Amino acid sequence: MAPTPTESVTLPVVGMTCAACQRHVEEALRSTAGVSSARVDLMAHRARVEFDPAIAPPEKLVAAIRHAGYDAVLPRAASAESAREHDPGSARKAWIMLSAGALAMILAMPLSSAMGPVDHAFMRALPWLYSAPPQLLRWTLLLSTAILLVWAGRPIYVNAWRGLLHRTTNMNTLVSLGTGVAFLYSAYATLLPRTGGQVYFDAVLLILGFLLLGKALEARAKKRALAALDSLSRMKPVTARRVIDEVQTLVPLDEIRPGDSVLVLPGERFPVDASVIEGRTTVDESMLTGESTPLERAPGQRVLAGSLNYDGAVTCRAESLGEATVLAQITRMVEQAQGSRAPMERLADRASAIFVPIVLSLALITCIAWLIATHSVSLALANTVAVLVIACPCAMGLAVPAALTVAVGRGAQLGVLFKGGEALERLSNLNAIVLDKTGTLTVGRPVLEAIHPLGAYSANDLLRIAASAEERSNHPLAHAIVDRARQDGLAWPTPSDVQVLPGRGLTARVEGRDCILGNAALFAEFFVPLPKDIAPPQPGVTRLWMALDNTPAAYFDARDALRPDGAEAVAGLRRSGLRVLMLTGDSEAAAAPIAKQAGIAELESGLDPAGKLARIRTLQQQGLRVGMVGDGINDAGALAQADAGIAMGTGADLAQEAGDVLLLRATPAAIPAALDLARSTLRVMRQNLAWAVAYNIIGIPLAAGALYPAFHILLSPWIAAAAMAFSSVSVLANSLRLRRWRPAPLPQPVTR
Repeated sequence: MAPTPTESVTLPVVGMTCAACQRHVEEALRSTAGVSSARVDLMAHRARVEFDPAIAPPEKLVAAIRHAGYDAVLPRAASAESAREHDPGSARKAWIMLSAGALAMILAMPLSSAMGPVDHAFMRALPWLYSAPPQLLRWTLLLSTAILLVWAGRPIYVNAWRGLLHRTTNMNTLVSLGTGVAFLYSAYATLLPRTGGQVYFDAVLLILGFLLLGKALEARAKKRALAALDSLSRMKPVTARRVIDEVQTLVPLDEIRPGDSVLVLPGERFPVDASVIEGRTTVDESMLTGESTPLERAPGQRVLAGSLNYDGAVTCRAESLGEATVLAQITRMVEQAQGSRAPMERLADRASAIFVPIVLSLALITCIAWLIATHSVSLALANTVAVLVIACPCAMGLAVPAALTVAVGRGAQLGVLFKGGEALERLSNLNAIVLDKTGTLTVGRPVLEAIHPLGAYSANDLLRIAASAEERSNHPLAHAIVDRARQDGLAWPTPSDVQVLPGRGLTARVEGRDCILGNAALFAEFFVPLPKDIAPPQPGVTRLWMALDNTPAAYFDARDALRPDGAEAVAGLRRSGLRVLMLTGDSEAAAAPIAKQAGIAELESGLDPAGKLARIRTLQQQGLRVGMVGDGINDAGALAQADAGIAMGTGADLAQEAGDVLLLRATPAAIPAALDLARSTLRVMRQNLAWAVAYNIIGIPLAAGALYPAFHILLSPWIAAAAMAFSSVSVLANSLRLRRWRPAPLPQPVTR
């Protein structure tokens, strides 16, 4: 039976305020028939859903979210900005409510039975206020508070009411209950003044004011946290200059097709991935790969969509368009990683599931305890409201995703793509790192040094046949063969029956001959005897054997070079406490000089992909948490076996790369940078969680009056509201420190 086809969609979600809301939306989606997985991102207010379109079309998903008490729209009707809920007037409303609350506090001072130094000062400054009829002041406060509640607090009460209808609770429930009880009690004291009840209109206004101010600051901090993703989205131009018969036409980007000629002027961004066909220039790819140095581009070389053209007008041939461009792939991977869930987030998930019901229970206990102990409705009410409004599930819900979002964005700016929160956590816990040689520590473009014929064929014939067989291979030695053949001006036929044998070489049929190109293990596999009396390769040289019709025909010697920052990167890994090993398929003679230059003492050579995988498994059985750095395609098995896989990106099809982390710049210095960023992020996550938990553990008892028996100190409801508003903002502010994170300077390698 064929597997059920699934699709994925990202839906903007409106109305979420805390981790409890996030959980409710996820549960509503996961319980919908046809949905295989759902992940809700509280930071960006969006839900990513995998579903069977035959059972659960997108309209049904939107309906499920609305039935849960929230709102959503289909992605085609939503812009990137609408995916992030924000109210541009929330800050203005907050300051108006805070100002009104301060004024209400002054107007309510003559109504207080207790007179303090502040009251006496106001009595001297505003004698008319204290001579005004108390009932006039009460009614003025009642009417003005009621109007402001409807104007500024309506969304909060509406969301709380929706939650009640759907039998769910969230932060809006706590705030609505706290301010609602305070307002109704104050209204009761105003309508029946003989009861002598105290009014809390000022507290109601200040609670809502601080809540709105916290939301405004939180929205601003979230926008900054998501700035990296926004900057990637803005890099793609919306138009392009198409050239047909030397005539330029400015057209919408959607009209460009593969093979079209596109002109890009200095100062403009490339609209598509393309190859240069005319002109020379330098380009800035820093926003894509983290490479700050401008790169030269000439005819035949590739340019990426979103990169900036510096100083030359160039004509390019369009190759990858739209969602197939590297820019689109990076943007998509960053968005998915930011919306992923880190294992550490499970604690917050479990806490948010029971947080609001526990707070409601504690508020009820507080009210009953104060009524029994003091027989004062006013004191019981004030402390109950303080408990309700000081509790903050937002800080706990944002603790991990806020740090993850900023770290993933910062990593993308530096050319490091984390594929999710779980990958980032695993990377931060490594204590051993395994490095491949070719293309990881070395430049990955070996140069052919010598061709040694073993029979009647000339060197040019052998090179031509080898280039034909290797032309479609992505192995570095294949590039060395093909580059040398092109340099010598050779032409070669199209091969047939090409079969790549990972870690050993390839076989092909060229000009009617069976061609074998590979290492000594491949010759043994095909029972081809190696020639005797052949001198071993020079140190640092990789040897490629060639056989025609099962007869040794030649061997090629190629030399690769250590990358300029290879030794410094290894020293940086050692400084961070990691055990560093090199595993390579090359011979001992080729690998040992590179390992010595890089400062690596543990080297294992002659390993095929299965051998590398087995060696990593052995290290893991010794209790090590192993990271593997290699080619995202050729080393896919080892990358998958490792606790964390780091792939050196090719820039071609990033989605196909294996591993948990993708390095867009082929530079070893990015390896310790990725590890350090992961560790810094984990520290921030732990700090955020510790703060969120400690805040609620300490704040709720204080609001309940824990200090009153010993010190006669009570927490005013409006102070509790201020603490609640700034608790989540503090978590976001701590996470935003990662935006300024920079890799530590690499140490100088120790000469061995």
